[in-house]
Amino acid sequence: MQIGNILTSDRTKAQIHENSKKRVIEKLASIVASSSGDIDADDLFHHLICREKLGTTGIGGGIAIPHCRFATNGKTYGACMTLERPVEFNSIDDKPVDIVFAIIVPENAEKSHLETLACLAEFLQQPAYVNKLRSATNDIELFNAATISH
Repeated sequence: MQIGNILTSDRTKAQIHENSKKRVIEKLASIVASSSGDIDADDLFHHLICREKLGTTGIGGGIAIPHCRFATNGKTYGACMTLERPVEFNSIDDKPVDIVFAIIVPENAEKSHLETLACLAEFLQQPAYVNKLRSATNDIELFNAATISH
């Protein structure tokens, strides 16, 4: 998977100021909805929160991957944010999160959902990749860091 296939510059936001997990997820839903043309932000937020209630998407190391299957136009959407200050996310390592990468896949795409998550998790386990994301000071730098060679 190429991250550039699911992520666009308008769904990439650096150094966002949000103070809770709920607000971070709400912001992600808004970002995806505003760029999709066919997704309702409130509906997507509800789906992401429901998925989060099944178990945390905080994978450790200050990273979370909120994700869900959703009635889309057949596209998979990605959104990436870095946070100005880490927020509590009930992560598996109990550390707050400062990198959030959301994945929204069509509701009937169970296999590609799991493949996309696995691929993204693999990228996010590479210290050099994560360091580039964290060092981005603006949206374009973050987009380039997230998509170049991935």
